[in-house]
Amino acid sequence: MTATAVPALPATGADPFSHEVLEDPLPLHEQLRAAGPVVYLSRYDTYALARYEEVRSALVDWQDFSSAAGVGLANFRHEEPWRPPSLLLEADPPRHDAPRRVLTTVLGPRALRRLREDWHADAEALVDAVLAGGRTFDAATALAGAFPLRVFPDAVGLPAEGRENLLPYGDHAFNAFGPPNDLVAKGSPRVAELSAWVASRCAREALTDDGFGAQIWAAADRGDITPAMAPLVVRSLLTAGVDTTVHGISAVLYAFATHPEQWQRLRAEPELARVAFDEAVRWESPVQTFFRTATRDVEVGGVVVPDGRKILMFLAAANRDPRRWTDPDAFDLSRDPSGHVGFGFGIHQCVGQHVARLEAEALMTALAARVERIELAGPPRRHHNNTLRAFASIPLRVTPA
Repeated sequence: MTATAVPALPATGADPFSHEVLEDPLPLHEQLRAAGPVVYLSRYDTYALARYEEVRSALVDWQDFSSAAGVGLANFRHEEPWRPPSLLLEADPPRHDAPRRVLTTVLGPRALRRLREDWHADAEALVDAVLAGGRTFDAATALAGAFPLRVFPDAVGLPAEGRENLLPYGDHAFNAFGPPNDLVAKGSPRVAELSAWVASRCAREALTDDGFGAQIWAAADRGDITPAMAPLVVRSLLTAGVDTTVHGISAVLYAFATHPEQWQRLRAEPELARVAFDEAVRWESPVQTFFRTATRDVEVGGVVVPDGRKILMFLAAANRDPRRWTDPDAFDLSRDPSGHVGFGFGIHQCVGQHVARLEAEALMTALAARVERIELAGPPRRHHNNTLRAFASIPLRVTPA
């Protein structure tokens, strides 16, 4: 790495992508918030933002902190050999605008109203099947991993064959936003195969004629986006629409298993299911970090981030910043979690967040109606990813209602 002058600001040699930090990021987050509004990460020659105010401001300021160079550590100067840049995550206006408008419509309230009844029925069927197998099960796979793969690909219009490829593909995509470490190396042997499979499923002829994918292609027919953009927009859905929801649902299940009084509150007030999901996204932050690139010399908290330099936004640290949240380490359904940055903020805010909320609402409502108590049946196990906060296993024991 080219040597550069270290700015006169707080610095740390900590590695946010080490397995130690990925296992438990909270101590580093606290250290970064305490150090100042901007901290220099000497290991990666980049700038860190961990306080809520600075993270939210950077998310909103796409003009000064661009996504077009990529939202990972490396600049996206050209298409990587295994995937094209995302038109949602890795593009700024004006290139970002038309795809965003199309997806906002495709995933809008009308579409979700059509899906709501079916997804609630699917959630009830899944929960009934899991409970029929006994009082102890692994919620990370049986519920959080199963439900999004059960309903979301159907909504996109994806055939059933090959859906098991979505999670390892998404896992590698989010790992690749970090440094080229062992987590990236682990996914590399299959990346060409998985990427080719995803690309093949984005073609018009591979999709059913009644799903989100077909609506995206119809938008291309109308001229709302170009025909070349259509498969890239579908690909964005398949890349970012599954893993993040799986880990968000895992987060809320883990939260309830460790906060029994909050589970009882949900059972008494099932309409709090969406609040519970957003509070879990704030509390656990399934998406931990994203990078941006300064487009000019930008002053942040009295520090100048030089033109062309990367900043690493710690979304998870911002979501537990005591400057913004009262008792931030508590999972509390009394809290209004709106304003969290777990889905991003500004023009790059997750366009599918309402889809994820509906999936979580359906599953939590079905579970709350059928389960009186939920508790850990053993130690949960984390799945490490350079960008995501995930579980490999959440052993649960439940008492049926």
